[in-house]
Amino acid sequence: MAKITGLGGIFHIVKDPEATRAWYRDKLGLDGEYGPLLKWSEEAGESPYSLISHFTDGEYLKPSNERFMINLRVDDLQGFIALLKSRDVEVLDHVDEGYGEFAWIMDLDGVKIELWQQKAVPED
Repeated sequence: MAKITGLGGIFHIVKDPEATRAWYRDKLGLDGEYGPLLKWSEEAGESPYSLISHFTDGEYLKPSNERFMINLRVDDLQGFIALLKSRDVEVLDHVDEGYGEFAWIMDLDGVKIELWQQKAVPED
């Protein structure tokens, strides 16, 4: 059965994404193209990772009014979408970006949740 396998990342709004990324890099030693990247070294396979990503506005987080979004990794996005629909959860959208497949839902409190099935490892 399709399932969530872990945290894909946290996305939140900040005043200056570049300065925030520099702080995470310089102070915490976390770096990556889209924000601090946390590789799951104990897992084999496609080199899974989680990240913390920063945005200057909430456009990507819409239709939520919250200042953050939760990204959850899934092992079979198509199967998980079918499971959600069987549980009367509305899927807002679904796209395949080549490096990953994504779908979005809202929780009961209006927080946007991005579901992600990783297809390729990003270049550092």
